[in-house]
Amino acid sequence: MKPLKQVGQSYLALSEGERQLQQNLVDEAAATYRRAIEVSRTIPQDEAFDYDGFDAIAHAGLSCALVKLGRYAETLASTEIALRYFNRRGELNQDEGKQWIDVVGNRAIALEGVGRADEALKAFRLVGEMIAERKGGLPNKEEQQQSIAYAIKRLEAVVPGKKPADYKAWWEFWA
Repeated sequence: MKPLKQVGQSYLALSEGERQLQQNLVDEAAATYRRAIEVSRTIPQDEAFDYDGFDAIAHAGLSCALVKLGRYAETLASTEIALRYFNRRGELNQDEGKQWIDVVGNRAIALEGVGRADEALKAFRLVGEMIAERKGGLPNKEEQQQSIAYAIKRLEAVVPGKKPADYKAWWEFWA
């Protein structure tokens, strides 16, 4: 297979996974994202191809599918791969910025799903800050913020030693 054909097939599978995810064909989307990653691995290393960027975008989509399937350990693995890229490169364009936020949110959900509530609380706070500071349009921004606020309250109630953000000690009421 010629490298150009492999690149095309990788991106075609990536867009197919996105379409499947939008149609709520979650199992199919997960398989398609995995296929995109597999095909991209066959592209020769001497090709001018952004392997890390492609992996990040593919794993961002895969993490969306896996979190919907409740496969939290696998979600964490995908989010870690994507975040290695996004945390280093930051928000380069509007779409990657949305994907970065999705990955951080998926990581928070997965951390809670595997019982790592203290880490999930930190991750939900981080994604809440990212959404609040987001400059461009973000679909369902208010809904996402409400969902995150609810998750934070829920986790603050179960994480020992963590005080709610609006907590005041008894003596602060008279100060």
